[in-house]
This record gives sequence, C-alpha cells and structure tokens, in this order.
Amino acid sequence: MTLSTRGPAAAGRPSGAAPAPGLRDFYENPTVPVASGEARSLRQARMLADALGPAGPGRPAATVLDVGCGDGSAGAIAARVLDGHRVVGVDWSQDALRRASRRMRQVVRGELTGGGLPFASDCADAVLFGEVVEHLVDPDAALDELRRVLRSGGHLMLSTPNLAAWYNRALLLAGVQPVFSEVSLRRIHGRPGTEVVGHLRLYTARALREFVAASGFEVVRVSGAPFHGVPRPLRPLDRLACGAPSLASILLVHARKV
Repeated sequence: MTLSTRGPAAAGRPSGAAPAPGLRDFYENPTVPVASGEARSLRQARMLADALGPAGPGRPAATVLDVGCGDGSAGAIAARVLDGHRVVGVDWSQDALRRASRRMRQVVRGELTGGGLPFASDCADAVLFGEVVEHLVDPDAALDELRRVLRSGGHLMLSTPNLAAWYNRALLLAGVQPVFSEVSLRRIHGRPGTEVVGHLRLYTARALREFVAASGFEVVRVSGAPFHGVPRPLRPLDRLACGAPSLASILLVHARKV
C-alpha cells in the first residue's frame, strides 16, 4: 500500500501532538522519557498481529502508523511481531525522531493538532497509539485525526495508564496522590515515584471505552498490561491484575473505525 502525504509535517513529541510552548520545551528535553515498557509494547503488537493476520499471497502488507513513536522502541518491537507489514514512526519531537531513526526503517515528523498528520485520508490500515493520549491537551481532536487517516474498518491500538489501577485504589483510600498523575512539570509531589513525564489526562477502563466509542470507533477488546515501574516484589500481583483490565496498570484498547 502506498502511503501518500498531504504536505509538510509540523513540530514534534512522543505524544504526536504539539502542545503549548511550555510543554513543547518539556518534551524536547532529552532527559524526559519517551519510551514505554516492553511488556506493554509486546502485548499491543501481538494484539495487532492477531487483528491483521500475516502478510502474504492474497493478503498485501498493511501500513501501520506508530503515532507518538518516541524513541522507536515500541515501533521496533511491533515491526518484529508484524513481520511483512510496514510500520512508520510518527512524532513531532526532533529529539525523539533522531532516536527512533536508529530503530525504525521510516520515521516522519508530524503532529495531531494544527495542520494534522501529514498523510492522506483513509491511507492507513492501523494506528499504534501507545502511551500518548494521557499527554494531550485535546484528545478529542487527536482521535478525530487518527480516524481520518484510517481506512474504513482500520484498527486503532491505544494504550494508556489506568487511573483505577489496583494500587491507585489503595493510595487514594490512604489520601495519597495516584501513580501516573502529576501536579507539576518540575517535580513529583504527593505520590510515589520521582520521574515527571507530563501526564495531563488519566482514564479508567470504563471512561476510556466510552471515550473511544464516542470518537467513532467500535471497541473490540480492552485488555491489561503490567507497568515496568512497579517495585519488583509487587510485580507478580501486577501481572495477575492484567486478568481484570479495570484493575491493570496499563489499559490496552483495540478498536476499529466505523
């Protein structure tokens, strides 16, 4: 499938969307993490592989856009799992794209806001949207843009931290700020952890399902994935929680454009 473009791309970040100037500076800082955990990336890629099936005779290679590709680590995992399909990394951060170009065959600079992604409508078979939506000022416009570039019946594979993760429920009962939530771009206040990553929005499984459906997608499946930041002694519990997505650390949604 030929991936046609629709003009020059705009500016960059792992979120795939250009935020306000303060956030732009934050995301262009090379010390800010632009990669998600390998477990999440692998689970998401396998879900998409099951949906697309293998490329081969009578089944042409699919075009997959990894929107908000960050350093390309998730896209590289997807390319291995989606053998025969074409994976294109998209980000607005120049720093992220430099790192992604070492791992992915093709990267493109683009954003979800402003002029939109630099691709024609109905050009992609699938979009990977991993750990992105929680960074966005306007997630509604972002999903509108993803829907535009997807062909009819195309697949959206979205992942995001779960506000109602099993440990966040306990933290809130104790009056502690939930993990993944942030009140400052400078430092962590009132919750476990030390790493500021710029989360603006958080979702529960129910809220995410409703949000994706309201954006013109049919939700096929909601699954859970573990979080690499969970302390080692608690990781067996975190993996166990994946069996109940509403309790899992990370939410994985497979949806199709309708």
